[in-house]
Amino acid sequence: MHGYIPRLIETDILRSLARSPAVAILGPRQCGKSTTARQLIDPATSIYLDLQDRVDRNKLSEPELFFEQYRSRLICLDEIQLLPEFFSVLRSEIDKDRRPGRFLILGSASRDLIRQSTESLAGRIAYHDLTPFLLAEMVGKLSWADLWLRGGFPESALAHDEQAGFEWRLDFIRTFMERDIPALGFNIPVPVIERLWLLLAHCHGQTINYQKLAASADLAVPTLKKYLALLEQTYMVRLLPPFAANLKKRLVKSPKVFLTDSGILHALLDIESYDYLLANPTAGASWEGFVIENLIALHPRWRPSFLRTSNGAEIDLVLERAGRYHVFECKLSKAPQPSRGFYELVDGLRPETACVVAPVDEPFEIKKGIWVCSPLHLIKEEKKSGVG
Repeated sequence: MHGYIPRLIETDILRSLARSPAVAILGPRQCGKSTTARQLIDPATSIYLDLQDRVDRNKLSEPELFFEQYRSRLICLDEIQLLPEFFSVLRSEIDKDRRPGRFLILGSASRDLIRQSTESLAGRIAYHDLTPFLLAEMVGKLSWADLWLRGGFPESALAHDEQAGFEWRLDFIRTFMERDIPALGFNIPVPVIERLWLLLAHCHGQTINYQKLAASADLAVPTLKKYLALLEQTYMVRLLPPFAANLKKRLVKSPKVFLTDSGILHALLDIESYDYLLANPTAGASWEGFVIENLIALHPRWRPSFLRTSNGAEIDLVLERAGRYHVFECKLSKAPQPSRGFYELVDGLRPETACVVAPVDEPFEIKKGIWVCSPLHLIKEEKKSGVG
């Protein structure tokens, strides 16, 4: 039986509550937002409303009276995307009393949620993204292999066996298509989004060709881009942008597509066990996505991209901040061999860190200044350096 598992962003959330009137925790459904919020707030000095619950929603039918009654408490509003018009009410209330820590807002990040809150609460709200469990949060609780297979959604990661976790993910996928998307105001037939999601799973880790993908999905290109934006804003898909700085080389300009959670990817591809995963031709791309998501989450202030030239030289992940770079190549091999193009790009970019992330037992230097290490070793080094 697992108790509460601390999340990496807890300190940042508490810091924001101490300085901002409103704090938003955004992330996919069932990634642990409600559990984390309840852990951070004091029941004696706060009130929690779940806007999926009709009784709780009715409490806000007269918001002025509600706020007057609970003005001295922190008010936590869960699933706020179900009530986007409420942001204008929040703005008015915050402007009456701009004390820090008045509202904690939880949302299954949607385009409507972000747009509404940005328009109405600019300068009044701090944002934090909560992902499913990260490798850094599960050290000593779950092996990296199990986390990679099952993904980070708590109900899947902590299930009593692989089959239970797999079945939970299948249920999650079905519920997302049948209930969550309509709840956000999108009327998309389930077979259409199901086909697109499966196509994206097979394209995981590849650059997008919008025309080909639209043809395969039987969608117009503008419709495809609209649906991709929906999946991205609900944290199901990441479109990793191409590197944009001038390297005096012709660079690929299309984004790469990744399913953000490896467990959801594996469920869509019908991969139930670790043995099946290693035997699957998508294993290398899955490993790349798993590593990239964990690294991006550890560096929230760094801009992520990938670098690929027209002749095929590539760096899987570039993290950039103020002209500084960290670069990572992902290899599912105990004896990884990066390409010559990778070394040439590293020489041209001159990053502070260059690392090949592979399932190795011990780190080793493969070339001067370029190390091969496991995700666990990389996490330990990140904690030492304090880079974030």
